[in-house]
Amino acid sequence: MIMPEHKKRILSDSRKEEIRSRPQLDPQAMEEIQQILARSLAEHSEITLTLFDPVEDKEICGIVMRVDQQLHQIKLRIIDDDWDWIKLEDVVSVNT
Repeated sequence: MIMPEHKKRILSDSRKEEIRSRPQLDPQAMEEIQQILARSLAEHSEITLTLFDPVEDKEICGIVMRVDQQLHQIKLRIIDDDWDWIKLEDVVSVNT
């Protein structure tokens, strides 16, 4: 029989083992990502971003509304009136 405290600790330890490190993208992949982001900005076309997360990557769909080169972020419109700032360092891949 496992005590609740022990079960909680076992689950916590197993989650820590699953934490991944951020992948390093090669220059060609970075260039491709930048081109797709620029095309979405210019043409108002919807894209799907895959964002890094230490446990599990997340996907988010939207249209690029602005690119902030100084802060390395993009403003992504998710729904008609909803938007979010996304850090470029979190972007793992982009699909059209």
